[in-house]
Amino acid sequence: MLGFIQFATIAVSIGIAFFPDKFLSHAVRSWSQIEFVIDTDDAAHWLVDFQTPGDVVPVGCHSHNDYWRTVPLFSALRAGCIGVEADVWLFNEELYVGHTPSSLAATRTLESMYIGPLVRILDYQNRRAESLRRGHAAPVGVYDTAPQQTLVLLIDLKTDGGVTWPVLQKQLAPLRERGYLTYFNGEKIVQGPITVVGTGNTPFDLVIANTTHKDVFFDAPLDKLVGTIKSPSKRVRRRVRPASRRSTDVGQGLSGTPEYIDAGTFNASNSYYASVSFRQAIALTWHMRLDDTKLEMLRNQIRIAHSHGLKVRYRGIPGWPRALRDYVWRILLREGVDILNVDDLAAATRMLRAGSGGHTWDSGLR
Repeated sequence: MLGFIQFATIAVSIGIAFFPDKFLSHAVRSWSQIEFVIDTDDAAHWLVDFQTPGDVVPVGCHSHNDYWRTVPLFSALRAGCIGVEADVWLFNEELYVGHTPSSLAATRTLESMYIGPLVRILDYQNRRAESLRRGHAAPVGVYDTAPQQTLVLLIDLKTDGGVTWPVLQKQLAPLRERGYLTYFNGEKIVQGPITVVGTGNTPFDLVIANTTHKDVFFDAPLDKLVGTIKSPSKRVRRRVRPASRRSTDVGQGLSGTPEYIDAGTFNASNSYYASVSFRQAIALTWHMRLDDTKLEMLRNQIRIAHSHGLKVRYRGIPGWPRALRDYVWRILLREGVDILNVDDLAAATRMLRAGSGGHTWDSGLR
């Protein structure tokens, strides 16, 4: 009988862990008609609702598969996330947003769900701030409490990168023309309210093709980065794929890359994130802990990425049990990961605002 009770308790705990905490109920109620509003030019209704919580303080969370949320984009902004993610598919010269081709819909496009709303939000924010701006002051961002905070729009290209790339560039024009995009001008990074990062089948060779104005940055392969070498006489290279393997459309951090990379391949002039699956690159030991070897791997990846000027993002973090998820989050924050890739916005932002101390998965864990 005791064994059955223990089994039932574990089963219930796991079942509960599949469901995120309730969050953003006010936002969902306020924006229940968002799809209708986005399909019109009348942005005033939802902009007023968005601007009501002027005390939102941004934190380092990335809204994973943001388009699955009840209110895409706005749920993440209401929570204070500084990154959102959209999976993008090209069909008939239009960019659709969804997890799989079967989930795509005519009304769910990159323009209608992200680019259009962001243009309207930023136009609104900058009209309000215009009286306070002097000369050529930079445009302000989406958050009143941190007007210079950039919002990362991570675009995961699911279709052929070389074919999708020019369509993406064209669709980013409204943000680009208003000066809202972060860009590299050939000498330095000029930060804007929106930083676009390409992942998935985004082709690295096309990202770096424009050397004087680059406003889409790469999601570099965190586990493939080469450490910087102080001695100019030494050159370390790493082979990232077989020569026979097609260099395009091979996934995050590898599409369009050279066969070999060295310490100078990825840097802040062409990349923003350095990402990898936590499950594949680090993983937990069989008893659900990070031992000294795993921690050293983690620290080394973070150290190398930061030496290149890149921000570290781990995807594929365990989502349950919640205590295990929270433990991994705390370890990542403690070790210097720049942004948490999350599904549960409420839990992540609570932790980020409270700090990384407190409960651990196992008192014996590092």
